[in-house]
Amino acid sequence: MIKKLKELCEKNQIHLSDDQLEKFQIYLNMLSKWNRVYNLTSIRKKEDIVIKHFFDSLTLIKLFDREGIDVNGKHIADLGAGAGFPGVPVKIYYGEKIELYLIESVGKKCIFLEMLKKEISVDYKVLCKRSEEVNEKFDIVLSRATGETFEVMKWGKDILKEGGYLIIMKGKKVEEELKPFTVSIRFKGYTERKYIVLRKISEDTHKT
Repeated sequence: MIKKLKELCEKNQIHLSDDQLEKFQIYLNMLSKWNRVYNLTSIRKKEDIVIKHFFDSLTLIKLFDREGIDVNGKHIADLGAGAGFPGVPVKIYYGEKIELYLIESVGKKCIFLEMLKKEISVDYKVLCKRSEEVNEKFDIVLSRATGETFEVMKWGKDILKEGGYLIIMKGKKVEEELKPFTVSIRFKGYTERKYIVLRKISEDTHKT
């Protein structure tokens, strides 16, 4: 199944090393095992996990490039991380270039994320709390399938540094008011992906 991930990434100029692919293989095996008992994600087939979770998370790499968002040295938060998407795949890709924080309030998911980082030898911090309880501020806040868009915007804005980016991953539907802030990218062998890209300037949030 990881061969499928490599093929999809290469088609879209996202290059993964053998070490990174091995980490994804361990991630896949561990998630599949935990899912049988703890129901961490609704997607259970390994091929679907590879495509709809791993590759989908990695599409952010192309968004950062397209929008000129420099992630080097940045503190990045995954709001409502669940089983680690999109934050962990992004961290596997960038490694020590970024500092990753996973915000997740469900205990069993927090435990999984803590165990996962040991298994794949990737360093990130799990904040096992609701976003309203988080005191840290971040350069970039990511959100994927977390909740209603305008609620996510409110939560994300509260934990975003001045000048920071809030990026909400969306499917086909985007609220009319947010279309001016929406970026669409087409991928080879995969569906079109939409992202709402907002930047916090002073007390307001705007796209650059």
